[in-house]
Amino acid sequence: MSSEGFPRATAYLQCIETTCRATYDASERIYTCEQCGGLLDVQYEWQRARLFDVLETFDARRASFHPHDTSGVWRFRELLPFVTSPAQIVTLGEGNTPVWDAPRSAGYAGLKRLAVKHQGLNPTGSFKDNGMTTGMAQARRLGARAVACASTGNTSASLAAYAARAGVHGIVFIPGGRIAYGKLAQSLDYGAVTLQIEGNFDDAMRLVRELARTTPLYLLNSVNPFRLEGQKTIAFELLQQRRWRVPDWVVVPGGNLGNVSALGKGFKELHNLGLIARLPRLAVVQAEGAAPLAQWYAAGQTGNLAPVARPKTLATAIQIGNPVSWLKAVRALEWTNGVCAVVSEQEIADAKAMLGRDGIGCEPASAATVAGLRRLVSERVVDPDADVVAILTGNALKDPDFTVQYHTGQLYTDAERETHLTHAEGKLVPTFANTPRQVPADATVLRQVILDLLETPPA
Repeated sequence: MSSEGFPRATAYLQCIETTCRATYDASERIYTCEQCGGLLDVQYEWQRARLFDVLETFDARRASFHPHDTSGVWRFRELLPFVTSPAQIVTLGEGNTPVWDAPRSAGYAGLKRLAVKHQGLNPTGSFKDNGMTTGMAQARRLGARAVACASTGNTSASLAAYAARAGVHGIVFIPGGRIAYGKLAQSLDYGAVTLQIEGNFDDAMRLVRELARTTPLYLLNSVNPFRLEGQKTIAFELLQQRRWRVPDWVVVPGGNLGNVSALGKGFKELHNLGLIARLPRLAVVQAEGAAPLAQWYAAGQTGNLAPVARPKTLATAIQIGNPVSWLKAVRALEWTNGVCAVVSEQEIADAKAMLGRDGIGCEPASAATVAGLRRLVSERVVDPDADVVAILTGNALKDPDFTVQYHTGQLYTDAERETHLTHAEGKLVPTFANTPRQVPADATVLRQVILDLLETPPA
């Protein structure tokens, strides 16, 4: 197959509800099942004979300069055969994110070794780009002229960039109040119409879903199954970087739960096709103030998930009380014998600082993975000898205020700031603070500071 050619296979949508399993043509503009309201999967009638050497094909494309091969999503297009024309693809070279060893974070978590795959090195600084390129391909396939999402920041930044590249209107609904400026700035700069509503993320999500039903807007939140098709390629690229060796555990933060859902689908498809011999175990980690899935498990896994009415966490990317993809997340954890953990604000903040000591910056939500691993190792769920990969979902510059406030001892669970701090409570302890030092502009004093520093090991 040439670098430009795209495979053909029968793609269709299928309801994930076991009592329904209704199917729809992949060209239908729907997001949930029209019979029961359940979530939809993109499914394929695979031509297995064409996939026997596909791993070698994927590896060979890493030497290509064609945009479809240099994309860490479209390089795996045999496993994304829903596009009908290469012209539908809008790519910014997404994916291609590194896997790094994190020895200090490993020791902090109680592990002998830990690797992190940093999705924050995507074009707009988060894993959302993996899914946005496939969601935008479907939007183009359907002839959409405007795309929209509800977002706490990362999705809106990604949608705005890909809409700009595609030449379509981008509209983002953001919650009033807490949203990191590092994320909001991107939406504004990329030209998206930004609508800040009165309410939280779940209110924004409810509104944008309603408007996608009653206007020509094409919805690109993770309720759109084509978004998750791109995010599943994180699993493919991770394994490719490991020479197709499957780790024991893959750990992800849990907000709207699209990531764990997508990774589960990606690993399951590889296993069903005989391309890997086993599945890794998945762990999803939520913040205490926004942990509806963890609460559902704690309550015995009966009935529907009870939303958290007022989700609250400084890790704004996972500040979601009514996750759209929770049933897909449960399915992914069932497939992989996975677990759901919950961590405190203090644990997230300290884990983020520890990742920093490894020279790895990330947004707060990403650090929930290391915080969760520390708990899971202490509870003997994860063995200290296990081969573990933590997925870091966003760049450190998405929320720089969090980092500065932690290291200067000014990080609070509740705070109001105008030109200065006007109200604060729930102060977090800067356990691993690296506070700026006030020194005089005196070379003699500074020389002694430097000499004293050289007498001690690096932090």
